[in-house]
Amino acid sequence: MHTPLPRVALSISLLGAVLPATAQTFDSVQLRNAPPGADGGTMGLAAVSAPEYLGSDQRKTLVFPGLSYQWANGWFAGLDNGVGYNFSHNPALHYGLRLTADLGRQSGDNAALRGMGDVDAKPELGGFVSYTTAQGLALTSSVRWGSGQSGNGAVVDLGVAYSVALAPQWRLGTKLSATLADRQHMQSYFGVDAQQAARSGYAVYTPDAGLRDTRLGVSLTYAINPRTFVTAVVSGGVLGDAAKNSPVTRSSNANAAVLALTYAF
Repeated sequence: MHTPLPRVALSISLLGAVLPATAQTFDSVQLRNAPPGADGGTMGLAAVSAPEYLGSDQRKTLVFPGLSYQWANGWFAGLDNGVGYNFSHNPALHYGLRLTADLGRQSGDNAALRGMGDVDAKPELGGFVSYTTAQGLALTSSVRWGSGQSGNGAVVDLGVAYSVALAPQWRLGTKLSATLADRQHMQSYFGVDAQQAARSGYAVYTPDAGLRDTRLGVSLTYAINPRTFVTAVVSGGVLGDAAKNSPVTRSSNANAAVLALTYAF
């Protein structure tokens, strides 16, 4: 029995593993909901266990809906990729513009953030390029601008992924990715200015721009039927030096796990 397993496996496994981990939500674009020249979408539920914030040693578990759709004319919208337009008509190459969101961070969510103030959610503008080979190898990249307390932070996401069918109903996926951030973004999430130092008791800390974190994720997807899938994901992350050395960082690891049920339509 033929199933549309390849078009769903990567979109869940390579995004969902880091979905609640603050600004990692929109780290790459995977337009696999529909074949070229057709409309299509996915909907479902996902349970995610992840750090309370990037750098936290405490975890939270959330259950949230998933919904995404892409149109044959190039437009797409969803909770995974944001809202945007793919200019390419090549099914292997995607490039375009999109609107996403920096979800921010609430100081009341964790005792380690007391006195740091909130980082409010803000819209992000960005672009993306991805290329997928017939052998299941995918290269992804994106840039997003608008994050952080000032609303002018920028991040660049780079990734390489591989997906392979183990059996007609089983598919294995893996992805190695990294996020680079400018000083505005790093200051918002890992820095401590003079006012924050006075309120929190932390020493003043000004992180440099550079590597924010790297991640390695592995997923296993099972097709219940041609349109319904169950995916399990584990993801291990490590903070870069500037983030790891922040006073608000309690753990340099950012590990996550996901269990998702998805229906393709």
